[in-house]
Order: sequence, then C-alpha cells, then structure tokens
Amino acid sequence: MKKTKVKDLMIPLEEYATVSIEATLYDAVVALEKAQREFNKSPYQHRAILVYDGDKHNIVGKVSQLDILRALEPKYEQMSGQGASLARFGFSRQFQKTLLEQFKLWDKPLADVCKKASKVCVKDFMYAPGEGEYVGAETSLDEAIHQLVMGHHQSLIVTDGKKIVGILRLTDVFMAVFQEIIVCNVDTGKQSK
Repeated sequence: MKKTKVKDLMIPLEEYATVSIEATLYDAVVALEKAQREFNKSPYQHRAILVYDGDKHNIVGKVSQLDILRALEPKYEQMSGQGASLARFGFSRQFQKTLLEQFKLWDKPLADVCKKASKVCVKDFMYAPGEGEYVGAETSLDEAIHQLVMGHHQSLIVTDGKKIVGILRLTDVFMAVFQEIIVCNVDTGKQSK
C-alpha cells in the first residue's frame, strides 16, 4: 500500500457536498442529496458536507449526519456540550431514556423539522476539523490509514500545498484494503466452498 497515494483514493472537492458557512441546515441537506444523486464512482454515498468560508477551497468545517440530527434538537447541546456520547461514559440505555423524558427531547420530533431546518445556520453546529484531520495528496495510503485509525476519523481533508483538493473517506480506504486482502489468495489450509 506504500505505492498507493491519498490522491488515488480521494474524492475531488468538486464531487463532494459543500455549502457556505452562511448556509442553513436545509441548504446543507439539499447539497448532500444532490451530491449523493450525482456521485456514482462508489457504492458508498457521501455522509458529510464540507463547509467553506468565501472560497470553495477554504474549508472551515464539516457537518455529519449526526450533526444534522443534533442541530434539529438544540437541547442536546444544553445536556452534554458538543454532543458527547453518554454511552461512552458507561450510562445505561435506561438512564439515556430518562434524559430523553427529563429534557423533553424530541417533544415535537418531526412536526417542526422544515421550519427548524430553514432557521438553523450551518456555522452554529458545524465541526471545525483539527490539525490531524488534514492529509497531503501525495501522502502514502499507509500514513493516511494511521491518521484515520489513531484519530478515529471518518474522513480526512486532502490538501495539495495550501489548497484543499478533496476528501479521503474511511469507506474508500477500507474497500482498498479489503480488495488487497481478497487478491492475496493466501493458502490458509482452508478450502473455499
């Protein structure tokens, strides 16, 4: 995999869902739907939206599917700040259900979804990528895999110098590794049926 470069697997920025930092949640969902409809290079649809400020190559944030769901119910921010997973801290499913009732989360679940989506601004709920979420286009796939694993990232933003040129998705990296394993055809002593 050392010969494979990030640029060989990345999705070019032009083919990915992007919105302005001033866009609404509605705009972001529409951009994601359009990118999914037009993207046919992989069986895996885009699951995030990149947010730019001014120039489309000035990516300042990401919006995931989870971010969108959290943005539709602002009480999550009050509960746990930055939407930290309660299960990660050992809280039971029953305790989480109690919080749902106590904070009256989703008390009007989908009744106001259109209204909420048109009022919530992307800049208010986007995630700003950290330094470890950028990778150079010429970087080896081995190094990119290390970044994905160590950072628990679903994707990395790909740069060419200072310019952002694409996104490297975990699903595409996994498929490349998966295909490499399949073609190995290592004799393990087991007969395939």
